[in-house]
Amino acid sequence: MDLGLRGRTALVSGADSGIGWETARQLLAEGATVVITDREQHRLDEAAARLGEDGLEDGQLHAFAADVTDLAQLETLRDRVHSAVGDIDVLVQASGITGAQGTFDEIDDAGWVDTITVDLLGPVRLTRAFLPALRRGGWGRIVYLCSEDAVQPYDDELPYCAAKAGVLAMAKGLSRSYAREGLLVNCVSPAFIHTPMTDAMMSKRAEERGTDVDEAIESFLDEERPYLELRRRGEPVEVASVIVFLCSERASFVNGANYRVDAGSVATI
Repeated sequence: MDLGLRGRTALVSGADSGIGWETARQLLAEGATVVITDREQHRLDEAAARLGEDGLEDGQLHAFAADVTDLAQLETLRDRVHSAVGDIDVLVQASGITGAQGTFDEIDDAGWVDTITVDLLGPVRLTRAFLPALRRGGWGRIVYLCSEDAVQPYDDELPYCAAKAGVLAMAKGLSRSYAREGLLVNCVSPAFIHTPMTDAMMSKRAEERGTDVDEAIESFLDEERPYLELRRRGEPVEVASVIVFLCSERASFVNGANYRVDAGSVATI
């Protein structure tokens, strides 16, 4: 299926691994020019090398490091992207952290501030930096990587849940502001995907319980995600495919939506 992305230019944050990396791979396969960004240049360079293994056109892929919590770095990123590829048509915001964990009484102000700074203010700042470029072309897409936690909060990671709920609300508001200019804004909310973030979570759980990772995953599904009906972690390709669809011409009547890729983990409709 031709998604109408050839000739489009996309910026993907959080792209050195996991869902962000897979999203970049699929965008490249659709013929888009892609800029990947994350915090560490050496990890980005490694990610770019993997993306280029199947061969790319000259100038189709660029990798520029930036920290979404640092306004000066975002301004530099904006300028570097514009110099390299001009205005972008697509912004995929996939960077984030698990953040402070524990019950509410165990998390201090620093834990809340650190999590919200990355997971909510990061998308705010990245969007602000690139919104003028996205509005200029008369055609654009913003897709935020949200989470099941935005609508089904868990009591051991409330800062993350609150930040993702904020992203969901921001996306809905933005979708009303700019749709008539051709800029469509949507979210994708996965649950328990096989990424470095959940690898770390399951390794920690296994260590705490004195089990191996496979047993940690099984117990997590049984105890923490009883409605995740497929009884496994999702794969990045399964999330990225939905993201790339929302970036495409095929999603020309989708705006202000939240696509859940969660195998049923969210208990409500």
